[in-house]
Amino acid sequence: MLRIAPHFFLALGVLGSLAAAASPQLVERAASPDATLREAAIAELRALGPEGLNLLAAAQTALKAELAAKAGQQAPPQDATASVVEKLTRLESAMDDVAGQRYGCRSRLFWYTDLEKAKAAATKQNKPILSLRMLGKLNEDFSCANSRFFRTTLYANSEVSELLREKFILHWQSVRPVPRVTIDFGDGRKLERTLTGNSIHYVLLSNGQMVDALPGLYGPSAFLSQLNTSLQLIEQLASVDDVARHERLTMFHQLQLTRLEKNWADDFAAASRLLNNPSATPGQSSPPPIPQAQQQPVSADPPDAARAVRIAVPKMRIERSLVRAAIPAESINPVNVTDDRLWQIIAELHQAEAKLDSASLQLIRSQNPIAAHAARLAITKRVVEDPLVKLVRTLEGSIAVDTVRNEYQLHRQLHQWLIADASPNIDQFNERVYAQLFLTPSSDPWLGLAPVDTYTALPNGGVAPQQ
Repeated sequence: MLRIAPHFFLALGVLGSLAAAASPQLVERAASPDATLREAAIAELRALGPEGLNLLAAAQTALKAELAAKAGQQAPPQDATASVVEKLTRLESAMDDVAGQRYGCRSRLFWYTDLEKAKAAATKQNKPILSLRMLGKLNEDFSCANSRFFRTTLYANSEVSELLREKFILHWQSVRPVPRVTIDFGDGRKLERTLTGNSIHYVLLSNGQMVDALPGLYGPSAFLSQLNTSLQLIEQLASVDDVARHERLTMFHQLQLTRLEKNWADDFAAASRLLNNPSATPGQSSPPPIPQAQQQPVSADPPDAARAVRIAVPKMRIERSLVRAAIPAESINPVNVTDDRLWQIIAELHQAEAKLDSASLQLIRSQNPIAAHAARLAITKRVVEDPLVKLVRTLEGSIAVDTVRNEYQLHRQLHQWLIADASPNIDQFNERVYAQLFLTPSSDPWLGLAPVDTYTALPNGGVAPQQ
């Protein structure tokens, strides 16, 4: 039987309620081997909101302590230890379901999937909302690549998860399903990936009014900085009327543009010096304008996936070769090496902002990302460094590039849009983001993977009839 200390319920302020009285049994059923009991308990716990997740989190802590105690014994009964491990596995799966997020057992973050319910909770608790829009679903393994990185590098991060848990009401919404591909090697080995798609976080007031929008993946430190800036602004907006709020939001986005221009000048000068450009001495020359984010005109034909996949660097590392396989070579634009090198140098100036903490590293290791490496090692018999070290080094470098490009290009464009309209309808705004910035308009059912002007020598262009 899972045991939860009575003071835990006092802390929740629900000791006198029916939910509190039934909570030990409810938690026990959520970790039951009986799937029917487990499913019903999970539904009840999710209906309790964050409190339901907190109940499971307390039980998770107790089970981990029990495992640690058994590990300290000289000869713990193997069956007893296995029983606790199995119960913990079921409990953590239930935590994911109650949280509404894959790896919610790590982040301990509760996500609403109904914006109106999130707004009601935000109004009651006097908190802003962080609303994630994405391809696929946050509670499934195969959501779009960026949302998967959010789960490991942001939501699992100790500081980020604490800030989100304490200061925000969380909400996610799927824009559309994410394309998924399986490569069968014919000998039992399979490689599964998703293709294209991007994600964006919206900072909203409790009534749903937009404050800011954070496009794509940021490093943990940079993400925290952006959220804290939004929280400071929200505090200033709390005591003003609608007219003043609109004016302050417009002024905020104008000031952010000014800040970005100054930061770009500093970063470009520093990067140019590293590239041994003698004309880059501060005060002697003006930096070029910030490169514009590639945008898709509303009236143009849908862009192909090769353009969309290059927007996010970690995602591009996963998807580029698959997209190239899906789209004939003549439709893929060449890479501008000079621009990429500049962004790489600027990213190195901000490398600390992409540093992953121990909680994220533990989650990454638990996902066993070295299976492909292990297969190669079995063939070559070479001794090499811990593959996780190299993997994380590459990942942090990619996140750093994404952070600076998202901030200087995509976020800058969003500030410009929000200056023109400081209180947009979030659904219409999001439609524009996906169509013009993420290059995946809802008008294209194939997400750029089936360009109409490209010959494939396949019947119907390789498009299979729907079943």
